[in-house]
Amino acid sequence: MLTVAAGERTDMFIDPAGGEPVLTAPRLLGPAPAGDFQLAARVRATLAHTYDAGVLLVWSGERTWAKLCFELSPQGAPTVVTVVTRGESDDANAFTVDGDAVWLRVSRLGQAWAFHASHDGAFWHLVRYFRLGDPSAPALVGFEAQSPTGPGCEVTFDQVTFVPAAPAGLRDGS
Repeated sequence: MLTVAAGERTDMFIDPAGGEPVLTAPRLLGPAPAGDFQLAARVRATLAHTYDAGVLLVWSGERTWAKLCFELSPQGAPTVVTVVTRGESDDANAFTVDGDAVWLRVSRLGQAWAFHASHDGAFWHLVRYFRLGDPSAPALVGFEAQSPTGPGCEVTFDQVTFVPAAPAGLRDGS
């Protein structure tokens, strides 16, 4: 189990409308292994303020990274959200979550990445499939917590698993 506490007004985002990068969120990253793999965890967070989140992160540089988030939406609903940053960040909401936890999984498949989320850690919903940037560039993977509008957020990552292979299928729930 890993617990990460984000401080006040911490985030990782580069607004596509302009502005300086915000890279203040605490993160724990390690080198991504060579080849295909899956990193998954159950993410539990005290989501109290808009955009509070627990995150699985793929990092390739200060302007090239992607995050799979369990995040509090502006409507006050826990939501699975993805952000892919290639110079500027985009932002895409997937689905809302009942409760205070969700399973998140990041996978590398050759030169591509996949983000999946699950209500139970057994059936995985494809949330995003993308290429991040130069596939030969080294990548780091790991965990992040953020609280862009609030005083802080505590996130627990547990039941962390690593599989040195790609999922059996992207869209079949495996």
